[in-house]
Amino acid sequence: MRRSLLLVVLFSGACAHPSNQAAASSDPDFGPNVTIFDPATPASIIQARLDTVFASQESNEFGPQRFAILFKPGTYDVDARIGFYTQVSGLGLSPDDVIINGGMRADARWRKGNATLNFWRDVENMSVVPAGGFDRWAVSQAAPMRRMHIRGDLVLDDGGWSSGGFLADSKVDGQVRSGSQQQWITRNSELGSWTGSNWNMVFVGTGHAPPNSFPDPPYTTIGSAPVIREKPFVYVDGRGEWKVFVPALRSNAEGVTWSPGAPQGVAHAMSEFVIVTPGTSAATMNGALAASRSLIITPGIYHLDAPLHITRPNTVVLGLGLATLVPDGGVSAMTVDDVDGVTIAGLLIDAGVINSPLLVQIGSPGSSAGHASNPTLLSDVFVRVGGAGVAKAARSVEINSNDVIGDHLWLWRADHGRGVGWTSNTAANGLVVNGRNVTMYGLFVEHYQQYQVDWNGNGGRTYLFQNEMPYDVPDQSEWMSGTTKGFAAYRVGGAVTSHEAWGLGSYCFLNKNPTVVADHAFEAPISPTVRFRNMVTVSLGGGRGTIAHVINDIGPAARAGATVQKLVSGP
Repeated sequence: MRRSLLLVVLFSGACAHPSNQAAASSDPDFGPNVTIFDPATPASIIQARLDTVFASQESNEFGPQRFAILFKPGTYDVDARIGFYTQVSGLGLSPDDVIINGGMRADARWRKGNATLNFWRDVENMSVVPAGGFDRWAVSQAAPMRRMHIRGDLVLDDGGWSSGGFLADSKVDGQVRSGSQQQWITRNSELGSWTGSNWNMVFVGTGHAPPNSFPDPPYTTIGSAPVIREKPFVYVDGRGEWKVFVPALRSNAEGVTWSPGAPQGVAHAMSEFVIVTPGTSAATMNGALAASRSLIITPGIYHLDAPLHITRPNTVVLGLGLATLVPDGGVSAMTVDDVDGVTIAGLLIDAGVINSPLLVQIGSPGSSAGHASNPTLLSDVFVRVGGAGVAKAARSVEINSNDVIGDHLWLWRADHGRGVGWTSNTAANGLVVNGRNVTMYGLFVEHYQQYQVDWNGNGGRTYLFQNEMPYDVPDQSEWMSGTTKGFAAYRVGGAVTSHEAWGLGSYCFLNKNPTVVADHAFEAPISPTVRFRNMVTVSLGGGRGTIAHVINDIGPAARAGATVQKLVSGP
């Protein structure tokens, strides 16, 4: 029997409604950084709010502002450009309940078309009738597009490079044009068609995806997602009641959840959640969690003097507007006991100034319970070490529980911004997996100083892995794994007997010392049930640094003069 999620506590803070028409008196108090619109609001007022938020966020890469803009069911004539730390979402049970005539787009005008820094933004749960016949989503990491219906074409670049993206539970009626996108994952979606490729395009459970053809073009196509649960979302039902929908677990899933018919899952009343607004302490949040309450964390930055501790099954922690947790004093940001069905979604974890040994832990070491019928889900969970300032964390995410699903993670040791340097923003590992049967869709891990992914549990599966090795290695002697030069980007431990991964890319740009070598990008034991498929290595910048082999000692070197290498399978 599913445990109840619970009771409501509304903290102080007023919703930012530009008009009295924008929200009903019965709307929850989501705090000062959430704007709610309904169809009665004049389009000019909505457009002005969208433009104001974008003007503050277009180039605000490491700023403290956070925003969520929510549209109640209805039709709107607006054109939104989405900047940093901004979430724009519809409030219907289906994306077609909120129709946008205009656009919901990310462009890269602030960098003259180069979208490689377009991070940390989110659009969800709307139907867009794009002006001019196409919408644009020119992004790189941590910029999901979920539960969207694009009634036209979708363009994934803005003339210059774009580098990483995630599309899930969405329909594009027309053509997706990837342009300069370097790598992308499309999961459980429906496309009119797809054109374009560069290094690594992965499709899982997606209708009208191009056929598997790696290495030329580099399409990796898998017919279904073996196990997946979509990200929870806030919506308003036909009676005007606010709820949180937790989608059902699906096996061998193909296509979207919402067409035809209503999605399968459980609708929870808002009275079952605590709404957290800026200024709320870790003690208050932990008090709610200990009482078996779930959390909606509204946009803002939350400094924690203790980790958020989830002890109850079926707890949901849902962030809005890239809500950001910063652990102070060397504590962790979040720990989860080895229990069923926890969902953590829509959060940015920012490492603090004092080193944290671990930022996020799912299950304590030695966890052994099985959770296949009700797994924990990490959805749109992003971790950052440095960039916003000096920060240190030895490991970003450690998964000890079994059967965990990761659905779009970007774990990033910063390569630019403030507090960046080999001895400044120190971080050994991005992801450590010790649990069995852990599945990852869209795993992005970059610039860590040792094994960026260290996978020690059996039965693991990854669908798209994107990686950049650390840029700032000062000397080969400081980047050695025993007698091996460098550290593999993705290591499967020697005791593992079963593991599968599809569509993997690892790139080097060793701009501090281009003579540095990584002996291999991927490392795995030799076993017929350990298989990596469709791998690419790249030496960026025309060959700044060398990846000597693709996996173990197999595959040619990515280096100056031969910057891109591809391998269909190994080891």
